[in-house]
Amino acid sequence: MLVVIDYGVGNLFSLCRSLEAIGESPVVTGDAAEIARADRIILPGVGAFGDAAAILRNTGLDKVVKERAAAGVPLMGICLGMQLLFDKGYEFGEHDGLGLIHGKVVTLNGYIPKEQKIPQMGWNALHFPSPEKKAACPVFADTREGEYVYFVHSYYASECEADTVAVCDCGGVPVTAAVAHKNVVGCQFHPEKSSDAGLAMLKGFCRGEFKGE
Repeated sequence: MLVVIDYGVGNLFSLCRSLEAIGESPVVTGDAAEIARADRIILPGVGAFGDAAAILRNTGLDKVVKERAAAGVPLMGICLGMQLLFDKGYEFGEHDGLGLIHGKVVTLNGYIPKEQKIPQMGWNALHFPSPEKKAACPVFADTREGEYVYFVHSYYASECEADTVAVCDCGGVPVTAAVAHKNVVGCQFHPEKSSDAGLAMLKGFCRGEFKGE
């Protein structure tokens, strides 16, 4: 069972339509018992890190997500959902994340050149610094170097080089675009808004074999 977690901070329509387009039948739920039965889990999200993290904690969904990930169930975080995978987020204060990927989420302001607009909004190319890491993650099995995907974000993941699979270039500065650690993968961009390239990534997540499964 493929579960898309509904915790009130994600635009789920386009994600579900994209999953249906590749032949999947996602179950959209915020029920911990259903999530605990999932074979694959997608954690979407838009908005502020602290608010989203608080919702996960207050509903107990943080525990079931971590338990399923520890059990080897493939988990994909998208946009804010990816950021929540990290240890800490520093958007309007300091907030604990799920701690499934080591690193922290900080503002793009002061990191990318001043002439670059924040948020990063629109299409940007993916670059894969390590072919070995790309090959180890089934999400990117059919993704070409330089493939364009769609971003909307003002914060980015840092201090996560060990798990970084892909980056994008923002005015000559590399920005984390995707991370993976065993069965946990995160995309800062929106695969569901990234045309055929994004559909191929979703298919790779739904049908690929992950370490830890």
